[in-house]
Amino acid sequence: MTTAAAANPRRYLPFIVATIFIDAIGFGFIMPVLPQLLMRVGKMDLSGAISVGATMGLAMAIATFFASPILGNLSDRFGRRPVLLIALGGLSFDYLLMALANTLPLVFIGRIVSGIFGGSYGPAQAAIADITPPDQRARNFGFVGAAFGVGFVMGPAIGGLLAVWGDRAPFYAASALAALNFAYGLFVFPETLAQGQRRAFDWRRANPLGALQTVRAAPGMARIAVVLLLWQIASLVYPLVWSFYGIAAFGWSPAMIGASLAAVGVTIAVSQALLTGRIVKRFGERKAAMIGLAGAVGGFVAYGFATRTWMAFAAMVFILLQSCVQPSLMALLTRRATPQTQGETQGISAMAMGLGSIAAPLLLTHTMARFTGPGAIAQFPGAPFLVSAIFGLAALAVLAATPRVATGRASVVPGDGIEPPTP
Repeated sequence: MTTAAAANPRRYLPFIVATIFIDAIGFGFIMPVLPQLLMRVGKMDLSGAISVGATMGLAMAIATFFASPILGNLSDRFGRRPVLLIALGGLSFDYLLMALANTLPLVFIGRIVSGIFGGSYGPAQAAIADITPPDQRARNFGFVGAAFGVGFVMGPAIGGLLAVWGDRAPFYAASALAALNFAYGLFVFPETLAQGQRRAFDWRRANPLGALQTVRAAPGMARIAVVLLLWQIASLVYPLVWSFYGIAAFGWSPAMIGASLAAVGVTIAVSQALLTGRIVKRFGERKAAMIGLAGAVGGFVAYGFATRTWMAFAAMVFILLQSCVQPSLMALLTRRATPQTQGETQGISAMAMGLGSIAAPLLLTHTMARFTGPGAIAQFPGAPFLVSAIFGLAALAVLAATPRVATGRASVVPGDGIEPPTP
C-alpha cells in the first residue's frame, strides 16, 4: 500500500466504487433498447437482432480479453488515475457514438469499444489493492461487488423508463453519466500508486501470452486464475439465461422477470456489503471462497430442479453465500502480487473473466436452447444451471487443491491458510 494512500484511503474508495457502479448501470441502461436499435438500424426482425446481438456480445468479450492486460500494465507504468480517466472518457464518447449511430457497423464498433474500455475494471481493482491492507481487501472488493450488483439492477429499470423518449435516450444518459464520473475523478480522485512502485511498460507482458508467464511466475496465482475462469463461466448463468429460464420454467411475465432480477441484485448487494467482510474475517479468504462456491453449487442445483416460482425465490438464500466468492478470490490474487504488478495482476484476472465471458454463452445459452426448443430430447429449462453446478464444483476442487505452502517464497501469505515452507 502506498504511503499517500495509507494516509486517507477514504478519498479513493468512493470514486472506485462509483466507477464500477456507473460502468454497470451504463451497460444496463442500453440493455432494454439494444434489440430495438438493432432492428431499426439493421432493418431486421427480432430473430436477426438476437443473432447480431450475440455476435456483438462475443466481439465485446474478445475485446475485453485482449484489452485487460494492456490496461493493467499501463496502470502499473503510469498509475491508476490516468488509465481510469481515459477509460471513463472513452466510455462517454462510445455511448455518444452509439446514440448517433445510424448504421449497423457503427453500432458494432461501439460495442467493441465498450469492451476495450470495460477492461478498466482491472485498474480499478488494482487501485483498491493499492490503498487497502491485505486483510481488508476482501471487504472492499465486496463494496465493488455491491456497486456492480446495484448498478446491474438499476440500469435496466432506468433504461426502460428512459426508452419512453426513444431508443437513443438511454445511450445519451449513459454517456452523460460516464462524463460526470470522469469530471469527478479529474477533480477529486488522487493517484494511488506511488512513483517508486511503478515499473516500465513491456509489450511482452501486456498480452495474453505474456500475462500467462506472469501467472506461472507467482506461486499459486495460476490456480486462482483458473478458479476465476471456472467461476466466471458458472456465475454467468444468471445474466445469460435467467429471463429465458423464468419464461420456460414458470411462465413469468416481463414484470415478474424484472422483479426477480431486482431481488437477485439486491440480495447480492446486501450480502457483499454486509456479510462478505464478516465471513472473511471469521474464516479467512480461502475458506470464505470455498463456502461461497459450495453455496453457489447448491443454488445452481436448486434452480435446476425448481418447478414453482416460490422455489426460485427461496433458492436466492444460496446467493447470500455465493457473494463471498468473487471478493475473496480477488483478495487471494492480490496477495500474490507485488505493489509493482497489481495492475498487471488485475489485468490477468480480467482476462480470465473475459475468457469465461467468451465460453459461457456457448456452454450455457446453447444448453438452454437444446433443452427448451421444439426438437429437444426433453423439456428441461434448468439444464444450464446444472452445467453451472459442474463448473462450480470444478472451481471448488481446484481451490481446495491449491497448495497451502507458498513454494519458493520466504514470507507467509496471511489470511490464505498458507503456512511457511517446511525447512
